Amino acid sequence: MGDKSPKATQKKSGQKQAKATSASQKKNAAVAAKQVAGKKK
Repeated sequence: MGDKSPKATQKKSGQKQAKATSASQKKNAAVAAKQVAGKKK
């Protein structure tokens, strides 16, 4: 059964947001690493 209580929906959206943030952080870190590698040459 899907829990529709405010607490459950808040938790779900919080997890979604955390996942999205970590994904974008990884992407930014990869871009930064590429830029640093490019500058060293």
